[in-house]
Amino acid sequence: MAKLYFYYSSMNAGKSTALLQSSYNYRERGMTTLVLSPDFDDRYGVGKVTSRIGLETIATTFKTDQDLLKLVSAKVNEGPLHCVLVDEAQFLSKEQVYQLGEVTDELNIPVLAYGLRTDFQGEPFIGSKYLLAWADNLNELKAICFCGAKATMVIRLAEDGNAVTQGSQVEIGGNDRYISMCRKHFKENYYRETLVPQHQLPLDVVEEP
Repeated sequence: MAKLYFYYSSMNAGKSTALLQSSYNYRERGMTTLVLSPDFDDRYGVGKVTSRIGLETIATTFKTDQDLLKLVSAKVNEGPLHCVLVDEAQFLSKEQVYQLGEVTDELNIPVLAYGLRTDFQGEPFIGSKYLLAWADNLNELKAICFCGAKATMVIRLAEDGNAVTQGSQVEIGGNDRYISMCRKHFKENYYRETLVPQHQLPLDVVEEP
């Protein structure tokens, strides 16, 4: 039976590289894959999945309100399909995560989704929230904070290099806009910029007098 997999991490953990390697492994064995990517991710050109080490492949783009079960079913009607891979899966809607589950359950095609777990405010993305809840297999891809600890959080950077604490959850960018950090250094940088009254901060963020 096919399964829905979610590979999650912070930035710069090699999610796109892992996706491209998985797709290559299928194709090397004569199997067909379908790579999906949000249509608004244009960092390297629309309709492409590109890794930081230079590997890339053509992707089928999808809109945030598109029915992915219908999209995949249409591809199946064109010929055999052995695996569906989703880049930037954090941008999926709740309905689209359900639809990917239907791809595995009804079409018996494995789905490998790759995405961030949390945004620059430490809040879960909708797509990631439901993938974490509904996926058959969860796999963490590890990134490293500048301190050497595992990076689990993401900071959005302003032009002055400080943490951005407000704004739209979705803002496409790379190393120039985002940096991965461990939880400790995320808190130190994020709460420094929020100017939240001391009594409202978590205890481990409040500085000693």
